Amino acid sequence: MSGLFDVEGKTVVVTGGTRGIGSMIAKGFAEAGARVIISSRKADACESAAAELSAFGDVVAHPADLSTPEGVADLAAFVTRTFDRVDVLVNNAGATWGAPVDEFPLSGFDKVLGLNVTSVFALTQALLPQLRAAATPDDPARVINIGSIDGIVVSGTENFSYGASKAAVHMLTRKLAATLAREHITVNAVAPGPFPTKMMAFILDDPALKSAVEGNVPLGRIGSPEDIAGTAIFLSSRAGAYLTGTVIPVDGGMSGTR
Repeated sequence: MSGLFDVEGKTVVVTGGTRGIGSMIAKGFAEAGARVIISSRKADACESAAAELSAFGDVVAHPADLSTPEGVADLAAFVTRTFDRVDVLVNNAGATWGAPVDEFPLSGFDKVLGLNVTSVFALTQALLPQLRAAATPDDPARVINIGSIDGIVVSGTENFSYGASKAAVHMLTRKLAATLAREHITVNAVAPGPFPTKMMAFILDDPALKSAVEGNVPLGRIGSPEDIAGTAIFLSSRAGAYLTGTVIPVDGGMSGTR
């Protein structure tokens, strides 16, 4: 039992790892003894986040714009140069867009679906050789896609492309899980509810709005870094080795009790 949740020495890639949920997950893995690569579109954000997270463990960063094929190829090449294998790939990088239905631009679908869905497939595909190198029957390689409860339940905000993209991430997760299971690569998704991220800042910085959000969560609070990092570590450890094709809502009961 002492090693059931152990991820020490594992090699982990976290996209969108410089802030928000990605940073929470990267910090958790680093503190647990994993070797972590984080990525983000902005070089200065990568440099700053790597310096901050390195205080907790072995973390390096590489800037890459995953909305482009060139960015995906560049990050995959860096990972290949740095790690001889990838034990865990966390596809977290994403974007959102909000506008009233009459004004919502088609570009809001192109940008969001491209980064939130297409890049998830493209990077997973590009890193398959490194995932295969890590995979064994008893200790599969892991792909963890970050979805959202907005892909499970209807959001109260005008984020038409975001919710659609996250529902697509959940189905892509299942399809990849079915395809890669025989190669001992598990693919699961985590669907977060409200967490203290930049996306939620405009709500959580307002005491009245924050109180309203918390009041809508059955457990009565927003998520903490430990909640999301713990779920990712569980999926990456021996404890989670027999799960694939799952979508785990980490939302305080918002999607599961209604």
